[in-house]
Amino acid sequence: MAKDYYQTLGVARDADQATIKKAYRKLAQTHHPDRNPGDKKAEDRFKEVAEAYAVLSDKEKRQQYDRFGETGFHQRFSQEDIFRNVDLGDLFGGGGSEDLFSQLFGGGRGRARGHRPPVKGQDYSMEVSIPLRLALEGGERRVDYRNEGQIEQIKVRIPAGIEEGAKLRISGKGGQAPAGGQAGDLFLQIKIDPDPIFKREENNLLVEIKLPFSQLCLGCSTEVPTLQGEKRIKVPAGFQPGGKIRLRGFGVPAAAGRPAGDLYAWINVEVPAQLDEVQLKLIKDLAKSGL
Repeated sequence: MAKDYYQTLGVARDADQATIKKAYRKLAQTHHPDRNPGDKKAEDRFKEVAEAYAVLSDKEKRQQYDRFGETGFHQRFSQEDIFRNVDLGDLFGGGGSEDLFSQLFGGGRGRARGHRPPVKGQDYSMEVSIPLRLALEGGERRVDYRNEGQIEQIKVRIPAGIEEGAKLRISGKGGQAPAGGQAGDLFLQIKIDPDPIFKREENNLLVEIKLPFSQLCLGCSTEVPTLQGEKRIKVPAGFQPGGKIRLRGFGVPAAAGRPAGDLYAWINVEVPAQLDEVQLKLIKDLAKSGL
């Protein structure tokens, strides 16, 4: 289920930091586990409130959340990233953020009750290169990685529309924990290989189409590659080189509530490397006529 952090705190999307802090303080006091011992529902609610505050109180995280939405945001930020450098406890006189975080997310009551939670295994991080089309359309990718000296292979689901630099978290595929603790996680940082046909610009795609000078002068129709196959477009007479023709809805596919982007056919002149005698004469005649 998607998380609307603004709705969780009960604030407007343009709320300032003072309003966000006030809303968090009020909800945190109501649902804090120390005030609701044994109440799992209150603890879950407090976790939601804490996570929402950790994101919306940080300028960079909030900008990323507003730009990419819940799905895109969580491709970039793990739970550890979300709570990094956020002190949840000092807002209402509780323990420090490390105590509170371990209490809520580390299993059991944590150090706030004098018990150290089990040590989690080491997290691993690696870069994975994927083709642009896989990034656009989504799908599965096999990934080989080294774990405890052994090569392991896993299938990873690539969400449609993932962007360069996004992180995918594979839970439990990191290092083994001592004393039976939770295994670490594997974080895959996505690198997208250049595509010979398509260039991505945010939610849109760009395709270069080269046409003879004569066709730009007279007008023509031509085929444009799209993710769904070839599509024929009309190029009007006198179309200027460097101009773009928009194909609405043929860009990055729609995903997670985000509409499909557009594809732009970038029209340029194809200049022949060599001319035969007839072509050379015609070009010279055109040059004499002012073309």
